[in-house]
Amino acid sequence: MKYYKDSDNQTYVYQDDGSEDHLIPSDQIKITEEEANILVDQEFNAQPYFEKRVREYPSIGDQLDALFHAGVFPEEMAAQIQAVKDKYPKE
Repeated sequence: MKYYKDSDNQTYVYQDDGSEDHLIPSDQIKITEEEANILVDQEFNAQPYFEKRVREYPSIGDQLDALFHAGVFPEEMAAQIQAVKDKYPKE
């Protein structure tokens, strides 16, 4: 892979085989993979906690399904969900 950065230290990765060379703007600077990883880590660490959490939380669908299976929903909601699950069973 080829690693580049722009004037804002945003990192970009391109294929080594040259197939994406036409996509590399002339103002981007070639950097090493290590430099790219450092910039990505810095960008991630600068994000607020809630953006970091969003990346690691299970999807909302998975969270709701876990609550359904734990029996936490009111009976009416559980019945609606079960009706959909029965209508479209896992294959």
